[in-house]
Amino acid sequence: MELRHIAVLREVAERGSVSAAAALLHCTPSAVSQQIRALERELGTRLTERVGRGIRLTAAGRALADAAPDVAVAVQQA
Repeated sequence: MELRHIAVLREVAERGSVSAAAALLHCTPSAVSQQIRALERELGTRLTERVGRGIRLTAAGRALADAAPDVAVAVQQA
């Protein structure tokens, strides 16, 4: 699991949209979506779901996004 993918998911959760996260991360919305899809494939579970023209985090996506800061700290300590 790549930490940058988790960080991208966290930004989507905090900003509320792929496009807002992309702007903050200085990349395209497509790049953000691709990273989330890669994370979903790796984990074997859906982290987001489509809602109209946007997305919403699933329960698994929310749990992972909420744990992202703890994961980053654990990696730094290791």
